[in-house]
Amino acid sequence: MKTCPSCGEENADRARFCQNCATPLEALEPAAAEVRKVVTVVFADVTGSTALGERLDPEALRRVMARYFEAMSAAVERHGGTVEKFIGDAVMAIFGIPRLHEDDPLRAVRAAVAMRDALAALNVDLAREHGVSLEVRIGVNTGEVVAGDPATGQRLVTGDAVNVAARLEQASAPGEILLGETTHRLVRDAVQIEPIEPLELKGKAERVRAHRLVAVREDVAGHTRRLDSPIVGRDRELGLLERALERATAERTCHLFTLLGPAGVGKSRLVQEFLADLGSSARTLRGRCLSYGEGITFFPLAEIVEQAAGIERSDDLETARARLAELVAGADARDRICQLVAGLLSWDGGGTAEEAFWGVRKLLEHLARDAPLVVIVDDVHRAEPTLLDLLDHLADWIRDVGVLLLAVARSELLEVRPAWAGGKLNATTILLEPLDANAASLLLDNLLRRAVIPAAARARILQAAEGNPLFVEEMLAMLIDDGLLRFEDGAWRAAPDLAGVAVPPTIQLLLAARLDRLDPGERAVIERGAVEGSVFHAGAVTNLAPEPLRPKVRAHLFTLARKELIRPDRAEFAGEDAFRFRHLLIRDAAYQALPKEQRADLHERFARWLERAAGDRLLEYEEILAHHLEQAYRYRLELGPPDPSTRELGRAATDRLLSSAERARERGDHAAARALLGSASEIADGPQRARALLELAATLFDANEYRSGAEAAARAVEASEAAGERALAIRAALLREESIGQFEPSQTIAQVLEAAEEAIRKLDAIGDDPGIVQATLVLARHHFYAGSCERSVGTMGPLLDRAPELPQSTRRRLARMLSTSAYFGPMPVDEAFRLHERAFDLAEDSILAHVYFGTVRMGLLAMRGDAEGVREWFERIDRLIEEIGDLRLVAPVYQVRGEANRFLGWSEAAEREFRTGVEVLEGLGETGYNSTMSALLALSLCDEARFEEADVHAARSRELSAEDDFSSQTGWRMAQARILSNRARHGEAVALAAEAIDILSTTDYLVWQAEGHETLGTVLAAAGRTQEARAPFREALDRYQRKGVVPLAARIAGRLSALG
Repeated sequence: MKTCPSCGEENADRARFCQNCATPLEALEPAAAEVRKVVTVVFADVTGSTALGERLDPEALRRVMARYFEAMSAAVERHGGTVEKFIGDAVMAIFGIPRLHEDDPLRAVRAAVAMRDALAALNVDLAREHGVSLEVRIGVNTGEVVAGDPATGQRLVTGDAVNVAARLEQASAPGEILLGETTHRLVRDAVQIEPIEPLELKGKAERVRAHRLVAVREDVAGHTRRLDSPIVGRDRELGLLERALERATAERTCHLFTLLGPAGVGKSRLVQEFLADLGSSARTLRGRCLSYGEGITFFPLAEIVEQAAGIERSDDLETARARLAELVAGADARDRICQLVAGLLSWDGGGTAEEAFWGVRKLLEHLARDAPLVVIVDDVHRAEPTLLDLLDHLADWIRDVGVLLLAVARSELLEVRPAWAGGKLNATTILLEPLDANAASLLLDNLLRRAVIPAAARARILQAAEGNPLFVEEMLAMLIDDGLLRFEDGAWRAAPDLAGVAVPPTIQLLLAARLDRLDPGERAVIERGAVEGSVFHAGAVTNLAPEPLRPKVRAHLFTLARKELIRPDRAEFAGEDAFRFRHLLIRDAAYQALPKEQRADLHERFARWLERAAGDRLLEYEEILAHHLEQAYRYRLELGPPDPSTRELGRAATDRLLSSAERARERGDHAAARALLGSASEIADGPQRARALLELAATLFDANEYRSGAEAAARAVEASEAAGERALAIRAALLREESIGQFEPSQTIAQVLEAAEEAIRKLDAIGDDPGIVQATLVLARHHFYAGSCERSVGTMGPLLDRAPELPQSTRRRLARMLSTSAYFGPMPVDEAFRLHERAFDLAEDSILAHVYFGTVRMGLLAMRGDAEGVREWFERIDRLIEEIGDLRLVAPVYQVRGEANRFLGWSEAAEREFRTGVEVLEGLGETGYNSTMSALLALSLCDEARFEEADVHAARSRELSAEDDFSSQTGWRMAQARILSNRARHGEAVALAAEAIDILSTTDYLVWQAEGHETLGTVLAAAGRTQEARAPFREALDRYQRKGVVPLAARIAGRLSALG
């Protein structure tokens, strides 16, 4: 038998046309065995049938029930439903199979009322003929189901929506109709209901909301809602865009214009009109954020760069780099710009994400040097946090050229980034509202090329659209697809019954209903395109299509384009044709119709196609590849226990996620790495899961998210032990201890040192070199924290000998430790400069590196007393910090910045630096650095004789300090000693200063030791004990001179001289 895909009628195998609706049958393409659909299910059951059986003869009972089933079936079919099956005395009807209608929920509710009314009429006859009457209970529910495709003759419908409909029927009273929550939402404007308490339904973990139907209003749409809008009626918004560009051009600056609005409101149409008006007066570049959950971070930038440079996807890496170089010919720092931008796009090795921002900015400034530049980024609500940071950076720091940065997004952007564009002077954000009735009517006229359609049809479409252009366009397109509107002899002509066509109550149902009208071949093609994403390639669709369909794929694609479901787009790969869904919602509707088993298969097959298509540029697409493998694996897990092939798929997905995350970490992109590792840790098992969790914990630590890092490290320990990965368990346990030390004052430095030493012993026995490197760095860092810079440098010695072979991220940490040890330790300034330069050579040449190492250099210059050099470096570093834009990434440098000012006697400037550091660290919830920074802020306030305020910060430092954190413990004591001395509590002041000296005596921090002695001398002198003050002042002078801190040595010498 051949089943008609349009009406579900079964026909003889030799039939060429459906005997019911005349749909051609010979041209049917192979159809999927199953489909996913949102349908409405009606369950109706007779009550008291057992007692009825006792009263009637079996033959009489059979005739009664036959008439009941006939009446129920007629009511269902009259409203366009299908009787799925009879179960005893129950009727199960489906609305949405074989074909979806946009008003299926309302049809189902009307059918339920019709069933009840039909039973009342039937009961009149039954009472007269048999002396009996029937009562029925009805439940109606809407939701997603999996159904056999009618074209294959399969009708079985399964899903929770079916179960809930049956439970609602069982919970209803005789003569009552209960509606599920989703059904009610879709028909609420057409029904009168009575609220009932949420129901406890068998098989449901939580109570289910339901509504008792009282009546259905005639001729009322099920759902009236505020809808969205496109390009007619947008003169004001176009004017805003034009004026924003004019201002950016005139003022030679960047203007960030954010265009917000719900799906279908007309954002893309508005941008298209704006660009058309521009013509050749400005250069335009455009990129889009992929529609994947953790899409590729810099994909929009790649599209922009390729468009600007004329790079084709068929170009090899050498050609791509060469064309990028040609693009920036004549730019200052051309080679550096090329390296950084190419690094972001995986064409070359680059710097950190922060420095790459500078490279992108310089690229855009170069492109805008001769004419205004308009950069459009579509679907910004899907952007990764790092891309949002880049856009923010560009908006703030592009200079001396006219650039309009146009961000197009759904309103969800403000949920992800509530402060988006906040506080910017050159920024505009607008929300597109629905069109008014006149504008919507004008849109309809434009779509019809001013042709006249019957007034009733116009009114029906505009009523359904309510100002939403997507509703107008899609409703009209469906009428054309169905042949109810035809363009004949130069005019649009409507079918006689057009005004009575049902209207979709929601966009989802509208699009699903339209897709359901495609023939099986077209449907199969558009669904496979949806697997790739909002933009897809004909080659991928052909590869994913069933074998008999492949020769017709391109013909179907052009048919779909003519139906305005898709449109041609720029291909990513040479020799390919690409298409874009006209609306992302169309893509979503097509994708959601695929059964999960089929989704899993298609995602995996697409990943294999992508590997072949990308060739030697696969790294650019690895995050996309990982996404498809991950999706395939997740769907298979949802469908049942994993078999060996599924486990292998999960391992492949995890490998790709981990590889992508590793590159993100190396370039300093913590946000992307965190997302990728989060996904990897969710799908991986065994050693892969252990590794993913360990890398996630390390990423969180690097991003200063210490609490989350400690939690991830604890999970990594459990996963490693379960997998028998002893080395990973040791590394994760150490990372957990280190993370806890950054936010828990009770965690001592000694505890972490002990843990690091124990870890090295265990890892050395195992032979785990990466773990030994990690533990050695922890050991060196905590020797530094404990006050032994020389021991820290000595611990790093073996790593320094093999630095070139270490990963960039490891060299970065090593270099910073080396530089800070040179600054704080006993090494004289001149020798410290040499070690500092060696450290800088180890680090990557990035903006962040210049900030860190430039700050240390500035501190060493201040020790020398080189005020002009310090001022020069302050200005240079301030500019770099402004370019980075995120103070959280540079929080530790504020200690050295403040100390440099104190060395030179610039107390107010020192206070500002320490205060900034405290504010940033407080925002991070960090305690390790903050305890020291708060103590230094208190000391700088004492320098300004602001002792009451200093008292507050000294107390805060004491509160945050770990027991053996010498810098914090001595810092707050020195500040408190000076505060107490000012209050004439001299004995307490001297005791606290002496305690600080005792603690500092165990360290090799010469400058801190010197300040401890200077503090003791100061409080002794204030107490009138000038002779006793000489000795600590001499100790301070000795240490300042040994380190080479010229200004402070001179200050102490002056104080000694003043004592006589």
